[in-house]
Amino acid sequence: MPDKWIDYTLAEVVTLQRGFDLPEHSRNHGSVPVLGSFGITGSHNVSKVVGPGVTVGRSGASIGVATYTDHDYWPLNTALYVRDFHGNDPRFVYFLLKSIDFTAYNSGSAQPSLNRNFVAHLPVSLPPKSEQRAIASVLGGIDDKIEANQRTCKLQEELATRVLDQAPNRIPLCDVATIQRNIIDPASFGPTMVDHFSLPAFDEHRLPVHQAGEEIKSGKQTLDDVSVLVSRLNPHIPRIWYAVPEPGVFGVASTEFVVLAPRSDTSAEELWACCNSASFSSALAESVTGTTGSHQRVQAADVLSTEVGDPHSLSSGQRLAIATMVKSAHHLRIESAALEALLDTLRPKLLCGELRVRDAKGFVEAMA
Repeated sequence: MPDKWIDYTLAEVVTLQRGFDLPEHSRNHGSVPVLGSFGITGSHNVSKVVGPGVTVGRSGASIGVATYTDHDYWPLNTALYVRDFHGNDPRFVYFLLKSIDFTAYNSGSAQPSLNRNFVAHLPVSLPPKSEQRAIASVLGGIDDKIEANQRTCKLQEELATRVLDQAPNRIPLCDVATIQRNIIDPASFGPTMVDHFSLPAFDEHRLPVHQAGEEIKSGKQTLDDVSVLVSRLNPHIPRIWYAVPEPGVFGVASTEFVVLAPRSDTSAEELWACCNSASFSSALAESVTGTTGSHQRVQAADVLSTEVGDPHSLSSGQRLAIATMVKSAHHLRIESAALEALLDTLRPKLLCGELRVRDAKGFVEAMA
């Protein structure tokens, strides 16, 4: 490590303080971000802390989840916020806190809770502020690109769905889709890699996990081509997946999904937009009315009988727009996943001085 890096305790780098209570019914319409245990949880019209700011989740599964904001903000009492950066670069501090495993520093109660006094003497090493800014610039640039991709992806998918919702005709989904249900044992592939479309993978990145077939221990459905997956589990939480196996890689999907293939006169992108409609999800949720418990499941027949907008009643320009936006959103997700992998590789090396900024910029430029 270069000589100019200096060892400190965490308390010498930042002063952490518990956030402030602000129940949802007390929040007013405004642009001030409200930062909770897992990040931004809403907005308010009054700020409590001047930005830029950093918060860290302090209880349960949120312990150590760091969030950065450029703006004045309101930190909730479910998080600790940095009251004083002691002259250090705020965004560098964010990446530093993000790199620390705080799970071992809880209060010892039945419900894990991060105790700021327990972490006060945690050893950390910091470079001068000029180097901090340079490191934050590299890592922050990647972080900003990922965030911009997420915003664009969300917007494109919303617009594609909105265009489909404008279709003047309504039809049952079975007019544009068929159900594919071919069960296979992925373990039969041995060490051969497959694309595994699972519920956890959807919730994390909405991209499949690339893994050896022998690592998958239960039967799965095959994906022969680009498909649309509709989660059967808890339909009040919509999980509609534009599923694209990597070329030359066999795709398998959890049996918790209904696997839909578009009919010949419909594109997979149009089918996804049909299923992504709020009215479609509401109809599926209503189809399990009366079922109790946390594992409600919709029947495949109910999926096919649900009414959706008819893409064939749209203009050719509207249909092209849907296809373009859904495909673009998918490619942005792939790009973001690659950027996150790059960020995970660079962050620990930059934060310990093993990799210098000038070398890291070469990695970033190679990704452009």
